[in-house]
Amino acid sequence: MQDFFVEYYLWFKAFHLIAVIAWMAGMLYLPRLFVYHVSAENGSDKSETFKVMERKLLKFIMNPAMIAVWVLGGIMITLDPQMLSQGWLHAKLLLVFLLSGVHGVLAKNVKVFAADNNQKSEKYFRILNEVPTVFMILIVIIVIVRPF
Repeated sequence: MQDFFVEYYLWFKAFHLIAVIAWMAGMLYLPRLFVYHVSAENGSDKSETFKVMERKLLKFIMNPAMIAVWVLGGIMITLDPQMLSQGWLHAKLLLVFLLSGVHGVLAKNVKVFAADNNQKSEKYFRILNEVPTVFMILIVIIVIVRPF
């Protein structure tokens, strides 16, 4: 079985990257939906449409993509455990862990909007929208440049 995983390592890496792209697409889009949802009157058709979009984006794209990122990343580390001794991987894992926390914050806000209980401002969601971008930039630089 180990031979199978070793032989297909680059496939795992490719699917890991595809999952990262899908996850980041959702992480960048969902807070933008919140920015627009804030201005929709509770119970309006517009608000209900945003609720459906937010729920489906989280449930069908973001959650599966995040799980795939973690599972495929774990497989790659298992196949090449010496990576764990490299500082760049520690930094990347910390940032991915923090990005997963942002994912949790976004998921919580999907529930808050679904219950028509949002108390946060458009400005809050505009700022929140930038957080995944900053993490993404840092992760890409760390993985490509491997500064430590």
